[in-house]
Amino acid sequence: MDVNVKDYLISRGIRPSVQRLAVMTYILENRIHPTVDDIFSALNPNIPTLSKTTIYNTLDLLVERGAIIVLDIDAKFKRYDGDTSLHAHFMCDSCHSVSDLEIKDTIFIQSNIPVGFTVRDVQLLYKGSCHRCSTEN
Repeated sequence: MDVNVKDYLISRGIRPSVQRLAVMTYILENRIHPTVDDIFSALNPNIPTLSKTTIYNTLDLLVERGAIIVLDIDAKFKRYDGDTSLHAHFMCDSCHSVSDLEIKDTIFIQSNIPVGFTVRDVQLLYKGSCHRCSTEN
């Protein structure tokens, strides 16, 4: 996503504080689908006043305003994604990395929604061994 982060936040109705800019920039530049701990570990050395509470509050706001999505794919931790387009994810059973997968047939997903249902969120998850872990075994 080649975007000015400050303008992106403003377009979503989010006041761009130093902490919010740092969290959003980290998510956009590090496509690892980070957890709160990942974000805190990466940003805290440069912003020592940053707390996990601030990160949680920032992430909640970013999700609420549609700037990022939260992934409920990990039993232990929520993960966050700056790509809000419709796409799938692959989670490795060994290293627990999460990768984006393009969805080429969105008609399949849309055609399986029963009449009268309103879909709020779609999360398509594949699990198995990533290419790195597959070649190590």
